Amino acid sequence: MKAQLSLLSLALVTSLGSAQVSAKEALQFKDVFDFKYAKGTQLSEDGQILSFSADPYRGNAQGQVYTLNNNTLLTSVERGTRPTINKAANWVAFTQVPTLLEKETTKKKDELKNNLVLVNTKNGEQQNFNDVKDYALSDDGVWLAYRLDKKADKKDSEEKDENSSEIKPDKKDKSFDLVLVNLQDKTTHTLNNVFSYAISSTGEQLLASQSYSDGADNQVVLVALNNGFATSVLIDEPGVVANKIAWQPNNNKAALLIGNYVNDDTRRRDHSLQLLQNGALSTIHSADRSWTIGKTASLKWSEDGARLYFENHPKLAAKVIAKEYKDEASLYDFDTIRDQKGLNVWHNKDAEIKPREEQQWNKANKLRHYQAVYHVNGQHVVQLSTPNMPEVSLNTHREALLGYSDLPYLERVMYGGFYADYFSVDVKTGKQTAIVSDYPFRPSLAPNGQFAAFFQDSQVQLKDLGNNKVSTLSKAINAIFADDKHDYPSPQPGYGFAGWLNDSSQVLVYSKFDIWAFDVATKKATRLTQGKETNTQYRVIKLDKDQVGFAKDETLLLSAKNLQDKQTEIAKLDLSSNKVSKVLSGKKRYDVVKKAKNADKYLFTAQTYQQFPDYYQTDFSFKKPQRVTNLNPQISNFAWGEKPELISYKGFDGEDLQGVLIKPAGYKKGDKVPVVVYFYRYMSQRMYDFPKMELNHRPNFPMFTSNGYAIFLPDIRFEIGHPGKSSTQTMINATQKLIDLGIADPDKIGLQGHSWAGYQSAFMITQTDMFKAVVSGAPVSNMTSAYSGIRLKSGLARQFQYETGQSRIGKTLFEAPELYIENSPVFFADKVNTPILIMFGDKDDAVPWHEGVQYYLALRRAGNDATFLQYEGEPHHLKKFPNQVDFSVRMMEYFDHYLKGKPAAEWIKNGVPFIEE
Repeated sequence: MKAQLSLLSLALVTSLGSAQVSAKEALQFKDVFDFKYAKGTQLSEDGQILSFSADPYRGNAQGQVYTLNNNTLLTSVERGTRPTINKAANWVAFTQVPTLLEKETTKKKDELKNNLVLVNTKNGEQQNFNDVKDYALSDDGVWLAYRLDKKADKKDSEEKDENSSEIKPDKKDKSFDLVLVNLQDKTTHTLNNVFSYAISSTGEQLLASQSYSDGADNQVVLVALNNGFATSVLIDEPGVVANKIAWQPNNNKAALLIGNYVNDDTRRRDHSLQLLQNGALSTIHSADRSWTIGKTASLKWSEDGARLYFENHPKLAAKVIAKEYKDEASLYDFDTIRDQKGLNVWHNKDAEIKPREEQQWNKANKLRHYQAVYHVNGQHVVQLSTPNMPEVSLNTHREALLGYSDLPYLERVMYGGFYADYFSVDVKTGKQTAIVSDYPFRPSLAPNGQFAAFFQDSQVQLKDLGNNKVSTLSKAINAIFADDKHDYPSPQPGYGFAGWLNDSSQVLVYSKFDIWAFDVATKKATRLTQGKETNTQYRVIKLDKDQVGFAKDETLLLSAKNLQDKQTEIAKLDLSSNKVSKVLSGKKRYDVVKKAKNADKYLFTAQTYQQFPDYYQTDFSFKKPQRVTNLNPQISNFAWGEKPELISYKGFDGEDLQGVLIKPAGYKKGDKVPVVVYFYRYMSQRMYDFPKMELNHRPNFPMFTSNGYAIFLPDIRFEIGHPGKSSTQTMINATQKLIDLGIADPDKIGLQGHSWAGYQSAFMITQTDMFKAVVSGAPVSNMTSAYSGIRLKSGLARQFQYETGQSRIGKTLFEAPELYIENSPVFFADKVNTPILIMFGDKDDAVPWHEGVQYYLALRRAGNDATFLQYEGEPHHLKKFPNQVDFSVRMMEYFDHYLKGKPAAEWIKNGVPFIEE
């Protein structure tokens, strides 16, 4: 075992060593464009095929297919994105998008069409299909169905009967011709005007909903794929449409959501849930037959096909029709006139403020549905969520689901954070059993639904839902179960839960370092790992999001993160013996990312600051890992930067803290170099992270370390009520350590932060002149005004951020106005001696962008060196590529001038005049 790991480590070290020897070029902005990341990674169920889209930061993607029996690149697909692998793994399908040039230069985006490329996994041969809207592959790989992205309705050109009554589809419901292809004998068949379709899991049949512009010939059909495309009409009525089709996973049963466009009120249009079996349809009714189903309801089968999960809702009240102007008298009718008003009424008794109410209406409540399940064998429906308990965490493998309701606490969200009542919901009966109420975290429900664990009063609690008895599990145990790094004015969370045994006899709980098993009958605790002694934090790696529990003799994969040296290794825990063994170790960060569903095949990545996280494959033994990809070999061409180091220092209150220092490429001992400090809260966990190769609101680390700068990433801690001064003192201590070590030139230290760190950086320069230039992105500058601002994306009042959240004041504005003033940089703008570059998007949906304007105006009035970058139409983080590049260039120019003494760019000296042609 050790020999194999050593060989892997040696190979990686050798690779890195040769890269360092040949590294000569300084990284430039244009070089960042070429770095590729694997997107949409797919691993076949048999573990033999790996596919993904290799996406450069700027450029055309390349689809890649690898055969894992020999780790070779089988083929590449130009502009191939969003790969899918069919169940039998004989095909990989890529959506081939237009070129980047076409995307950037085409004015009418609807003229851009995607293609479909099929890759034969046996030989790498490609088949191309042009102008494809969407597609489906049969599980066995015999059939391809795709819709042509061309106007399909042949009737549009025909002469229409003026007396005919049209039933038009909804505006966004588009139909296209569907092409069926037998991939073995190349025979094809076309169905006109198809809106929705799906191939059965057996590959024998296809369901399709055909919809025409006038609705007259709409129908739902069943096509026998292996019988000469013989077509049976299941429903034939004007306006009919199947909004959803879902085949049972293991036979030829299917569920269809059937509606009719005859009712143009989409919210109140009734849909029926139909079950297809033996070629005939039958209706599945809700348990309460007064309930109905809407257009957006979801359909999902359990994997064994025994349950069909669907959504429904009570019938809605009749739509209130506003009066309209229709004659001379109506022009002067007060009721008609007032019905044309544009008004929102904000009332103190509203559960939610209007922006939040509007956001939630559009996101969830306008088309609100509730979860139900149809038990196929028992032929009955059970309602799982209800208007009083509207949410369930759906896992189709579970017998009991976690349900919750935040309805009683909507008003408190604005200032106190999120709370809910939690329930165990029996899938067989729908019975709701209360777990805990008015609770800010998430309980863990046993697989049988009879027990629940949660964290309260700094302890792990276990509730027997049969007798409502609550037992404290962790009180007598010498371990830390409450998050000891929690520095918010809110309830202290625990470290969480790993899960349960399948039989619900034990719950696995995280302490700071270890995993503990608590017996629900005896309440006895067993420590499964020994992390505390080595400062190692063990956590279960969960690759199957639907896994309900663990077998008693199961061997679990664990991440093993050393909280002191920051290495993240991989270990295994044998639950039958409680034995822990490390299988991947070294001065790196390891992450297991995927497992093949039906094979002993795992994908993992290994990364450092200099090593890109390429894919490796292994079986569960991890004895012979093999490298699969090499996405960015160009790293060896660049002077990337030195190996990161951990720097220790004290926090504001004497706490031991760490930061990551990355010295510039070619650094010689004794050199004092310019330093850019980038921070937020905790940063030292990035010790072994490969840097994000992109340009956005943060510095691109290699761009700086390749060009003569050191990058420093310090951990920052806060005192409740005094976040500004405590973070400032912590930052001073951290930065002074670099000066004391003789690494940082004290006259060449810059600071950059965004959002919460943007606030901190804006505040710090009111307290210290240690930094020679600051770049502050999206900072709050005036907590007294920001307190009652709105987070536009969520619609929430910002009060919670100060009373219980990130800004850590811990009191209302009227309880402690002095704290809001003390922590607001705008009130101390006259104390600033440091040049500052402020950046905001003027559509910021988290921080009101006028917070930046306030600080800029105050600094300007005080006669200080302040420049404000307003990026038009941008949210909290820059999204538009030209703006990302522009800001990155300006950030570098700003630091180059103030830290390196390079000539100032014209915009730094004189700004940019407003000109609009």
